[in-house]
Amino acid sequence: NFAVRTLLPALRAARVKVRSIASAGGVSAAVAATAADADIVTSDADVVFGDPEIGSVFVLTRHDSHARYALQALRAGKHVFVEKPLALAQDDLDAIAEAAVGADRLVMVGFNRRFAPLTLELQRELRGRAGPLSVIATINAGAIPREHWTQDWTASGGRIAGEACHWIDLARALVGAPIADLQVTTARNASGEAIDDITHLSLRFDDGSTAVVHYLASGPRSFPKERIECFFDGKMVAIDNWRRLRRYGVPRPLFELSGKADKGHAAEIIRWMQAVRGEAAAPIPLAELLEVSSWSLRAAALARSGHATVAPI
Repeated sequence: NFAVRTLLPALRAARVKVRSIASAGGVSAAVAATAADADIVTSDADVVFGDPEIGSVFVLTRHDSHARYALQALRAGKHVFVEKPLALAQDDLDAIAEAAVGADRLVMVGFNRRFAPLTLELQRELRGRAGPLSVIATINAGAIPREHWTQDWTASGGRIAGEACHWIDLARALVGAPIADLQVTTARNASGEAIDDITHLSLRFDDGSTAVVHYLASGPRSFPKERIECFFDGKMVAIDNWRRLRRYGVPRPLFELSGKADKGHAAEIIRWMQAVRGEAAAPIPLAELLEVSSWSLRAAALARSGHATVAPI
């Protein structure tokens, strides 16, 4: 669904030629290939990795296969774009880092919110701030049945590793300094077991800034899904559901998109392809991708255990 509805249109907008689409299901591959005007449709991923005409691979599979396919792409000498999460284990992150450096290939993770128009507008407000930044991200994630694959720790790594990583990364991008430590607090059910998708993630950064991500599966659909608030230097700037930027304590209080909400998918792909073509630097440095991914895995493990524990790097 994400490939057909979001990624392939973004690739078309960036004038990228899709050579091949591989999927375990022949029908889904055919549907995606039609949408992308791809030359080759296959159920064998090795066809993609062995094709010398392919320079970049996009990994849009279930989370437990992301690291394996990323490594296979890098070892085949191809750049790789991986939808989050990059991996479900620290050992796999380390292997990807080694393979990327060894192959001199680029790695990208689909942290699209960094590239949204409202994020760029917010970053303009943050330039030159004198004191620490405090970020509050409230995410009305919505409930997902416990039998869904995204709730399966083995297949997905859980919702914190697989989705809440977006706002860990966004906070990292807004602050512009490495993460120093992390604390996680989760709700509990009547039996005292942790509910890992009703979770509060508290981050501190090397420059003294802080961020809190409220990732909540218990809210109503009628409430907006995402709100990002930034407090700094006697000011506050907030993103409302990727439609409006509200400013307090600064001129020009409201910035509003004229069209639909834009979470940065198209801009992300354009930046990525510029890097692949050698026209620009990597949109997100590899070290930063690995940093955010590593902290996201720590957050997921703490949420699952229900321990409100600081996990220093």
